Amino acid sequence: MNKSAATSADVADLAGVSQSAVSRAFSPGASISAKTREKVLKAADALGYRPNALARAMISGRSRLVAVLVAYLDNQFYPLALEQLSRALQARGYQTLIFMTETGNQDVVVQKMLQYQVEGIIMLSAELSSSLASECAATGTPVLLFNRYVPGLPASSVTSDNLEGGRQVAHHLADSGHTRIAFIAGQENSSTSRDREAGFCKGLAERGMTPVARAVGGYTFDGAARAARELFAKPDRPDSVFVANDHMAFAVMDVLRNELRLRIPQDVSVVGYDDVPEASWGGYDLTSVSQNLGEMIQATIDILMSQIDRQHVKRKAAIIPARLVARGSARMPGGST
Repeated sequence: MNKSAATSADVADLAGVSQSAVSRAFSPGASISAKTREKVLKAADALGYRPNALARAMISGRSRLVAVLVAYLDNQFYPLALEQLSRALQARGYQTLIFMTETGNQDVVVQKMLQYQVEGIIMLSAELSSSLASECAATGTPVLLFNRYVPGLPASSVTSDNLEGGRQVAHHLADSGHTRIAFIAGQENSSTSRDREAGFCKGLAERGMTPVARAVGGYTFDGAARAARELFAKPDRPDSVFVANDHMAFAVMDVLRNELRLRIPQDVSVVGYDDVPEASWGGYDLTSVSQNLGEMIQATIDILMSQIDRQHVKRKAAIIPARLVARGSARMPGGST
């Protein structure tokens, strides 16, 4: 027999089981004894049989596909998140379809996603309009925003506690003796940046302080570099700066050291957010707020799988605790560096 032409019926005949048993053997979570599964897999291997996932999806109505929409991967946090999401979904018997998009055309890409009969959508560094989110909800396709949320949108979300993270940064800098503390924002319309700034301002207010300056980096390396030049071009420059994420903080540190010849942290302290692996590298040694990526991924999978299994979309928000990780880029409370 031509191995490429082997069918499930051929496998069933060779294994001495029913075709339904063959189907269950290749279906994650299906009820089948270990002995029967072993017989089926042995027969399939002998015949060179591979199940047709697309055909099975058409018959069962379950594609076991989850789409992930990504707008950019420059920020080192998102490649890590994408890898862990993919692995976690595979462990649950799902495969990931990755779609890249540009700012402004996310809705067009989501419409294409739905053509693949995906069972859920994860928005990773991307946004969704309220109209399309409502359409997804109406069709029973759960949508989850990862590392951001949109008020009023019928979509679930998973974030770290950005308010508390920003507050911890403010306390750390204020308690280290800084008096001219600045902030570099991400995108103005980003809930992530807004909440980090709000927590930061709250923390400073608790110390009787306010930010002395503010600039916008747009979550890009070049934008952060321009923001740093803007803030530090004035004679009354800041003595410390909180940057809305590590990706931008690296650019800020490069400008401060290489262009402006400032010492970190002796002349200026720098704090980021995300605690990506590069933050611990000796060249940056960046003090940063750590997002518990593992817990964020687990919450994402739990919410998505629950709604897929129940075939019912319900908005749910998970907020994962964050903590400051002190390193050498910022002075320490008590005067040490």
